[in-house]
Amino acid sequence: MCGDDYARYGELRMIMHHIYEFKKGIRSLVLCTVGKRCAEIVAQRLNKQGIDYIVQNVTDDKVNLYFGKKVCLDTVSIFTDKPLNMLTPEEDFMLGAMLGYDIQIQCERFCNRKSKVVIV
Repeated sequence: MCGDDYARYGELRMIMHHIYEFKKGIRSLVLCTVGKRCAEIVAQRLNKQGIDYIVQNVTDDKVNLYFGKKVCLDTVSIFTDKPLNMLTPEEDFMLGAMLGYDIQIQCERFCNRKSKVVIV
């Protein structure tokens, strides 16, 4: 097993755990940034299990792979037409909340990002 295969194995193992959590109802939406080959393998698995997903290109060899409930993916697809670092404070807050991040930390992040916004 080469270094790339080992890294891919680690990514796949983590994603399989996220799939497990989604199927058990622990998560409604999952976001993983992975290599394109890994995303192809996971997409095959998601298709077999009837789990909806969307892919957003990040770089030439990396993608953001979102999977979960269709309504969550429909919501995310409205603002994933740009890189995640270009999200508005509101979009960033909403995505973090949908991914299950700590709400207090999301509120602090939102307030910090909002206070840095310069209104022209």
